[in-house]
Amino acid sequence: MTKLLFCLLFCAATLMAADKTVYDFTLNTIDGQPAPLAAYKGKVVLLVNVASRCGYTPQYTALESIYEKYKGQGFVIVGIPANNFGGQEPGTNAEIKTFCSSKYNVTFPMMAKVSVKGDDTTPLYQFLTDKAANPQTGGEIKWNFTKFLIGPDGHILARFESAVTPDSPQVTSAIEKALASLKS
Repeated sequence: MTKLLFCLLFCAATLMAADKTVYDFTLNTIDGQPAPLAAYKGKVVLLVNVASRCGYTPQYTALESIYEKYKGQGFVIVGIPANNFGGQEPGTNAEIKTFCSSKYNVTFPMMAKVSVKGDDTTPLYQFLTDKAANPQTGGEIKWNFTKFLIGPDGHILARFESAVTPDSPQVTSAIEKALASLKS
């Protein structure tokens, strides 16, 4: 009986872990308030690790543009600052917020700075990069502005590396396809 109970508990825990989504995680907003990602259930989400002093920083313009274009259709971008690559996001959350709003007029949600790589990786990015949990999209974050497209159910639909711009046909067609699923 004890072996059977152990097996049932182990199998239940394994199944629960296998069905984990990004909606199981909470970050803090750039203003320090808890932000459960479950608030985005039913929407198409683009998670992006961002930095203010990177060669890819001008992607903020394209991010804001596609956010404005699709936000009325159930799309949201979540900017997640990280200082893991060449010290390219050294500022405080307040400094990052000021930079994003004054230089790029960012209106999409911005989270507090986290680590996306290394021993102190935030749990969300541990999940996103876990090859066992996400064989198609897992793997270490290579640089700033890596993008994860999340479906309305919280599962990862696609990953786009830094050089793929947010307004590229590759990204916008994936967003439009995911948004079309909201209508059906």
